[in-house]
Amino acid sequence: MNTFKKLKLFYWPYKKYFILSLVFLIFVTAITVVYPIILQQTIDNVVLGDQYSLIPYIAGIFILLMVVKGFATYFHQYLGDLFGIVSVYKLRNALYGKLQTLSFKYYDNAKTGDIMSRMTADVEGFRFFLSAGFAELIRIVLLIGLSLAVMFYYSVPLALVTMAAMPFLIIVVFKFDKRVHPAFRKIRKSFGNLNTRVQENISGMNTVKSLSREDFEIGRFSKNNDNYRKNYLKTSYIWAKYFPLMEFIGDVCAVALLTFGGYLVISGSLAPGELIAFFSLVWYIMGPLMNLGFVVNQFSQAKASGERLLEILDAKEDIVEKENALQTDIKGHVTFKDVTLTYIEDDDAALKNISFDAPPGKVIGLIGATGSGKTSITQLITRFYEAEKGDVLIDGHPVVDYELKKLRSSIGFVLQEPFLFSTSIRENIAYGNPNVTDEQVIDAAKRAQAHDFIMEMPKGYDTMLGERGMGLSGGQKQRIAIARAICVDPSILVLDDATSAVDMETEFKIQKALKEVMKGRTSFIIAHRISSLKHADEILVLEDGKIVERGVHDELVSNNGTYQRIYDIQYQDREAIMGTVQI
Repeated sequence: MNTFKKLKLFYWPYKKYFILSLVFLIFVTAITVVYPIILQQTIDNVVLGDQYSLIPYIAGIFILLMVVKGFATYFHQYLGDLFGIVSVYKLRNALYGKLQTLSFKYYDNAKTGDIMSRMTADVEGFRFFLSAGFAELIRIVLLIGLSLAVMFYYSVPLALVTMAAMPFLIIVVFKFDKRVHPAFRKIRKSFGNLNTRVQENISGMNTVKSLSREDFEIGRFSKNNDNYRKNYLKTSYIWAKYFPLMEFIGDVCAVALLTFGGYLVISGSLAPGELIAFFSLVWYIMGPLMNLGFVVNQFSQAKASGERLLEILDAKEDIVEKENALQTDIKGHVTFKDVTLTYIEDDDAALKNISFDAPPGKVIGLIGATGSGKTSITQLITRFYEAEKGDVLIDGHPVVDYELKKLRSSIGFVLQEPFLFSTSIRENIAYGNPNVTDEQVIDAAKRAQAHDFIMEMPKGYDTMLGERGMGLSGGQKQRIAIARAICVDPSILVLDDATSAVDMETEFKIQKALKEVMKGRTSFIIAHRISSLKHADEILVLEDGKIVERGVHDELVSNNGTYQRIYDIQYQDREAIMGTVQI
């Protein structure tokens, strides 16, 4: 029950629904136990006792009990469902909120499909047990307790014979739980892996088809699907092994009851109606005890689901905000002092002793091979990761001193592959600033060179986009992302290879838009094309996580270093190619 104790804060505030549900459950269970008593009275007094005048009274009582039981069942089920639904509503919100606070380091190792599985299937599995499993467990205890009380009232010896089988049945049930819980945990894990495979395949469908890897993907999916099938079959084997054993114990108990009960009827110690009522009550005990296996099954699934949900809720938050964090406006003076960053412990450092100073309004260019540490610098400014050594300062204060929301809302990003939501263009542009007006959205789009193509669309700014901006070209997505950055009005702007994936004409339009958005802001331009960096106030050339050169474009070109080699590759080779074409 440790898992349920840890998740108690999500369902215990709504215990009133659960308690009221149990009150009605007591009515339902008590009326259920009264049925065999009515049957006994009918057989012994009406059929065998020839008291036919009792039939209207017995029928009236029976109908009244059925009506009461119907109403009680309705309220029991409704309140039980209400308890489960409102509990997981709070739990689901907490999970989603936690996912928003976890750092990039968590998502570096997490799988999207597995997270989706936890947020849907595992939450629903936990809800089902809250709505029905807890109540069913209590119903079983009540039904067994009340049935035994009536049985002892009828015949103590016969009740003891019946109880003799119960310890064996309970032992089997608990052995079943010990085997089935790990099996269900494997099922949940394999289901998460299956979801991950589907999610990755759909997201990367263009790559799959362009490389003709459909058969390979089918094979990978089949492997995950087969693993899920095997885990489910193992669980089915456990069920198939234990449930016949439970039923066999119940049947043995029924045979013993009929044998000994028949002897008591013949000897006159027990009335025929009492034996029939006794036989009905035995199945009110054996049936729930065997049903305990189903409840244990639900409990095991809920426990496995709860453990997976707790893995998210208990995940370490690497980026923690200080108490009384700074909420002052950020001007954009960025300073790195001997900064070192390592993503994975005992791995090579992504950044090594990085130092530079970027006063407000200055443009810093970052260039280097893939993996040289360009993006890592910008991720430290936003505190997506924490520096292992050294200090990252903004306006003279360590970034750890700032309120996270204030810090990140002061930094605008335009990425190589901008993410657009499946909503209207207007909402995408205004996403970073909910208080922006329609006039400001249009102004931002104009400054980003996006207004004209937006107005050519069927519904203009109200045009709904497909998933990840489906229906727009790369350049159009980029310019909407620039408009979004303008609406945020950041003090610091990060342009991460913002023009590398577009043609020259589109690049010209984007560069024009970027010059507009960069005015008065501290800007970091990550680029592979030197043409994007020529105007930078300082260019940092990175190699293996170190700054190997720094300066302005003209200085670096004449230094005969890494920057010059990149320049020669991009410009001299291009000139040679153009000369060949002219010839």
